[in-house]
Amino acid sequence: MNIAVYCGSASGNRPSFTEGAKALGSWIAQNGYTLVYGGSRTGLMGATADAVLAGGGKVIGVIPDVKLIQERRHPGLTECIETKDMAERKQKMIELADAYVALPGGPGTLDEISEVICLARLGIENKACVLFDTDGYYQALKKIFEEMVEVGFSEKEDFKRVLVSADLDEIGRFIEQ
Repeated sequence: MNIAVYCGSASGNRPSFTEGAKALGSWIAQNGYTLVYGGSRTGLMGATADAVLAGGGKVIGVIPDVKLIQERRHPGLTECIETKDMAERKQKMIELADAYVALPGGPGTLDEISEVICLARLGIENKACVLFDTDGYYQALKKIFEEMVEVGFSEKEDFKRVLVSADLDEIGRFIEQ
């Protein structure tokens, strides 16, 4: 199974974010899954990839032709796929993934996980979308999803393929269903 992980190329200012990324990476390797991610050696991206590689797992980096991103390429990638731009990178990651996990991150992370949640909502994809909730990072977004349902912009069913959790056992069960 290929797990696309969306996360920051920065680490954030809480050590727990990096610890969560490492835990997720170790879990991916232990379960024999393959990491598909943005290919960076820095931040949460690098921490996740390093943990997968340390556990003997495979890591596929999908890297756009953007100088700043190319300069951060992880040297230990099992496979590197280069794309012409960010839009093609997002599409390639969607194509390769069997499930999606968003660690804490910024606007790019939110953009990527929001797109796959929308695809699941529309029935275009039927893949698990997980918001890895380190230190409650995604609780505000969870409340927004609940508000969308409450005020009539979404149905509860729209979020059936979305899980907000930092429990790797729960995440594993959700991804496998």
